[in-house]
Amino acid sequence: MSIDHYENFPVASVLCPPALRPAVIAIYIFARTADDLADEGDASPARRLADLAAYRTELERCAAGEAPNDARWRNVFESLAKQMRHFSLPAQPLRDLLTAFEQDTGNPRYPDRATLLDYCRHSANPIGRLLLHLYGVQDRAALAQSDAICSALQLINFWQDLSVDLPRGRHYVPLADAARHGLTLELLQAQRDTAATQALVRELCGWARTLMLSGAPLVHRLPGRAGWELRLVVQGGLRILEKIERMNHATLARRPKLEAFDAPRLLWRALGMHAFGSAGSRA
Repeated sequence: MSIDHYENFPVASVLCPPALRPAVIAIYIFARTADDLADEGDASPARRLADLAAYRTELERCAAGEAPNDARWRNVFESLAKQMRHFSLPAQPLRDLLTAFEQDTGNPRYPDRATLLDYCRHSANPIGRLLLHLYGVQDRAALAQSDAICSALQLINFWQDLSVDLPRGRHYVPLADAARHGLTLELLQAQRDTAATQALVRELCGWARTLMLSGAPLVHRLPGRAGWELRLVVQGGLRILEKIERMNHATLARRPKLEAFDAPRLLWRALGMHAFGSAGSRA
């Protein structure tokens, strides 16, 4: 299980009901293509924004029931339009994703946790809301729990990937949190593992864990395969936090990841969530 980028949500996995797989794949391809426009290659920020603006125009055509106009992404939007019609998928979460990708082109800094969570509201939460729509779960409590899980996954990815993001100029550590530990972005950029950086990462991981646990009860609301899949997603995120803890929160130096041997542990903990109605305990 990966929690990189839009692998944060399962893509047509064996647990995804076959009837929903085309929609999940269409959403994934839409998000993956837009992410590549914002992040891949050597295009200038202005060029990236122009391409994303054209991509957004195609989304609006799709939402209005019009045929794609830009040949570059015709396949993306023909598939997406079909699934939007079939499942009455809302367009707003897709618009929100594009807002996040546009924001990415400027490599912004985040003054505090509230501004970072606002980024997660656009970059991660829409995926969960689209999946909930497919499963027919749309009440306010479920949406809030989904947002908590998706934001937590995004945050976990940030703290997992510090050694990868910092050299690329991607700064997701809130400035207020860094300052509280006597750190600046310039000091973090140097990627020197110190007691201060470890304390910072420990605190940020605690924040992500609390957020994840607040959303975890959603696993009991989703039917059948979806509930089991979400259990594994939640446990995958918590397992990464555990690995960060066991390496003394030194993710400025190296990146922890899930391995094949983690699968039995994740399954056992997912079963524990089913039996005891909790996020499971360490084992």
